[in-house]
Amino acid sequence: MRDTVQGRDLPTATVRTRVPVPLRFGDGYAVDAELVTFHGLTDGREHLAVVLGTPAAGTVPLVRLHSECLTGDVFGSARCDCGPQLREAVERIAERGGVLLYLRQEGRGIGLYNKLDAYALQDEGLDTYAANAALGLPEDARDYAPAAQMLEALGIGALDLLSNNPDKAAQLRGLGLDVQSRVPTGVFATEHNVPYLRAKVLQTQHTLPLPELPGQQRWSSTA
Repeated sequence: MRDTVQGRDLPTATVRTRVPVPLRFGDGYAVDAELVTFHGLTDGREHLAVVLGTPAAGTVPLVRLHSECLTGDVFGSARCDCGPQLREAVERIAERGGVLLYLRQEGRGIGLYNKLDAYALQDEGLDTYAANAALGLPEDARDYAPAAQMLEALGIGALDLLSNNPDKAAQLRGLGLDVQSRVPTGVFATEHNVPYLRAKVLQTQHTLPLPELPGQQRWSSTA
């Protein structure tokens, strides 16, 4: 596979290990998954594929690229929507059949410590992207070439992408994947993360309709 975005050849990644793991969430939701590790990813990081369900015949898998967020995924931070998005994605992908790629790209690729430095600047009034810039860091340093390698190793060439972020779809298409449609996630707004969500809409054109009133809004599979 060739990366036509940045003009570099991508080596072929291979599956290292497949392990069945039952997943259990704090709200009681449970599902059986298969966790997949890889050899040969370009950035050398330990990215993980979470295979959930089986797509119906004649349909493409539902795929989410989920960037690691220790504060949101593990500690339940209300400053972002990452934890609720992860929980939503697992259930929606399990129902449809597909894969969640858990990518080790903390803080949109800048790392945990830098992310917390950026949080401190956000508390002084900067938005999430301006805070990164003030630290001399990219607004978004994520490269989805390893995700393309992982999908290729899993035999996935065509997919529907569960994401509000147009850059994810653009990068995957540039890397040779057939992203047939982009499926929006739910909106998980709280009084703490509305400025963060608004910045994503205004700065990077996320397709994210924000509610007028903050407060936790759970996703609905029928919405």
